[in-house]
Parts: sequence; structure tokens; C-alpha cells
Amino acid sequence: MLKRYGPLLLLVAAVVAVFASGAGRYLSLDSLKANEALLRGFVTSNLVLSLLAFVVVYAAATAVSIPGALFLTLAGGFLFGTWLGGSATVVGATIGAILVFAIVRTSLGASLRERAEASGGRLKAVMDGVRDGAFGYILTLRLIPLAPFWLVNVASALANAPLRAYALATLIGIMPATFIYSSVGAGIGQVLARGGEPNLKIIFEPYVIGPLVALGLLSLGTTLFQRLRARKGSGS
Repeated sequence: MLKRYGPLLLLVAAVVAVFASGAGRYLSLDSLKANEALLRGFVTSNLVLSLLAFVVVYAAATAVSIPGALFLTLAGGFLFGTWLGGSATVVGATIGAILVFAIVRTSLGASLRERAEASGGRLKAVMDGVRDGAFGYILTLRLIPLAPFWLVNVASALANAPLRAYALATLIGIMPATFIYSSVGAGIGQVLARGGEPNLKIIFEPYVIGPLVALGLLSLGTTLFQRLRARKGSGS
């Protein structure tokens, strides 16, 4: 029992501790601006170490669902530039998402899977359907940034999605939005210096959200078509 649920309890405890500590209040554009010289100096002198530290921090923040993931993405672009910062963010977020997925799937997911196998019926059918089309479903949810990131992590684990499909769909699906916000972060220093405010709602601009929704629907449509064809083939 402890072996199965121990990691989950530690994760929950970490989430509670982070929220209780109020760590999220330090993740702000004001603090970034106030420490710009110090941060840029450290990055310039220790680029590789800085990137590794950023990936670890982002992975940990993703794992405990700390408020401020958007700020960290902006900070990555601010400190490392659009492409390097965005790449580090994608790696960190994917690692953190896999960590949460693995913990939930081996605890609550295992229990739910055992119950589904024992009872059969609709629950088993739903879990089997999500498992078989996991890549397309998860990719759609990552491309269209409407569902909370942590919720997709937990739901995928409960549905027993294959780890490889989950990890690859997460890695690919978060890239567009990540690089968009990373590019905003890359220019944020000049915006703040002018006393302006960065456009943090850019992801919901029609020219941005439109292509993302189109890609998400294309992914979902392809998955549903493949599932339907497979079902017809097995029934014939």
C-alpha cells in the first residue's frame, strides 16, 4: 500500500507546502525586472549550469502545479532568448508532466484500472478507447490550451495512456504556445523599460488561437477516424 501510494502522498504534500509557503508571490514581472542584472550576469557566466537549473526548476514547478508556469516561460525567453529559452521550457515541462503522470498512474490509475478490469462495462470501454487513441487525444488537449495542464496530466494517467504516447504528445503539443510566450519573454525587458505591459493574452488572439484550434481538431479528427476504421475492421 505504502509503495503504491507513497509517491502520491509526497507529491500532494509538496503541492500543499508550496501553496502554503506563498512561493507564487515571488514569481512576478516586478521581481524579474528588479533582479535582471544579477540574473543576466549569472547566465552569461554560467550558461550551461543556468539552463540545467532552469529545466530542473521548471520540472519541479510543473510537478507541484505551482502558480506561475506562465511567468517561468516568460523568464526563460527573457534570460535565454526565444529558441533556447523555449526549448528549455519544453524539456522542463515535459519532465514534470511525466513525473506527475507516472506517480498518478501507478497509484490511483492502477486502482481504477483494476476496478475497470473487474467490472468491465462502460468504464473499461472508455479507458480502452482513450488508451488506444492516447496520442491524438492528448495532442489535441495540449495544442488547444483550454484544459488546465495539470488536469490533462492526471486524466491521462487515470485513463492508463501509454507513457510513450503521452510523453511525445506532450512534448509536441506544448511547443507552439511555449515558443509564443517565450518570444514575448525575449522582448519583455524593453517593454518593461518603457513602462508598458506585455500582452499575456496573446495566445487567445484570433491569429494565434485559430491555427492552434485547427491543428487540435485535425489531430482529434484523425484519431477518431482511425478509431472508427479499426472498429469497423474488427467488426467485419
